[in-house]
Amino acid sequence: MTLNRLARAAIAGGLGLSLASCGGGANPPVNATTYMSPGQMEELGPEEVQRLSQQGARKRSTLWDLFSNVDDPNVTVEVNKYLWNASLEVLNFLPIESVDPFTGVIVTGYGRPPGGGRAYRATVYVQDPALDARSLKVALESQGGPVSAETQRAVEDAILSRARQLRIRDSKL
Repeated sequence: MTLNRLARAAIAGGLGLSLASCGGGANPPVNATTYMSPGQMEELGPEEVQRLSQQGARKRSTLWDLFSNVDDPNVTVEVNKYLWNASLEVLNFLPIESVDPFTGVIVTGYGRPPGGGRAYRATVYVQDPALDARSLKVALESQGGPVSAETQRAVEDAILSRARQLRIRDSKL
């Protein structure tokens, strides 16, 4: 019986020591200016740097803080999945150079549309979680320079139409 109590006490003590070592505070707080170069900080100005430093400077103090949602909603980036997928589908004839779903940016290389003669490249920016025209920014360029506003608007309309079709399809599930 004493051995059983001794084992329980040893386990409880070990758990207590391991949890106590999780705390600390030796890590400096991370904020918006942590990853900026001195040149970028000079461009912002001292007031803006101080505001960003204070805004982002927070420290997790307990184990339970890991499970709470304390992220700043102004820093969290959300991308509309329908606009994202529609952009990839509509511009599937262009070779993808880079894709970043966390910031909502798709960059393509030059490619020719099916049945078209001119080569285009596009940069798509999905900047909001709403399925809205204001959430989508498309920049098209041909090898001769920027394309006409009508062509750019037609591509945006095609992406928005496809995004709505995807949304309607998902709502029927």
